[in-house]
Amino acid sequence: MAKRQFTIDTGSEQIPVEGQVHRNVAVKYLMRRRRSILMTKNPEKVEKLWTDLPKKIKIIGRQLTREYKVNWERLGTEEYEGSRFVFTLDDLGEKITKK
Repeated sequence: MAKRQFTIDTGSEQIPVEGQVHRNVAVKYLMRRRRSILMTKNPEKVEKLWTDLPKKIKIIGRQLTREYKVNWERLGTEEYEGSRFVFTLDDLGEKITKK
């Protein structure tokens, strides 16, 4: 499948990206945010990055817009027990993108 153009809307910023499926685009972006927290050594900067993490995210495609609720955990308790800064995505539905 060919890559398509998407826009990630976090509420505070809009980022143009390429991808194949709405959910995969969201996961790739959130993993990048998670990795930046994991690699940061300064505790104050980690706290700032943690508070700036998006709670809702919209992936805007050419025809559909999908919205996801992001559940962040500092320490994984369910599926990824013991992992730091774990997230899960809840699909809030899709809307037809207006042109």
